[in-house]
Amino acid sequence: MIEQPAPADTARQQLDPAAADAVRAYAAHTRATADQFAGVLEDIAANGLPSVEECTPWEELREQHLARLARQRPPVA
Repeated sequence: MIEQPAPADTARQQLDPAAADAVRAYAAHTRATADQFAGVLEDIAANGLPSVEECTPWEELREQHLARLARQRPPVA
């Protein structure tokens, strides 16, 4: 994706402070997640893939994620 600067004659709408803080928090979270992912890839590049015994089966990961989503869901009345 090519980033192009905004045209100079276009006025930008400023965010209120709370919205700007929320955007900064989201950016920080996204950056941390990307850094963690990059670290995993660098480890794989340096040391190779982990053994099968060290890995968690994808089915187990899926079930953990579905359980986490179910806990976040509000109860149905």
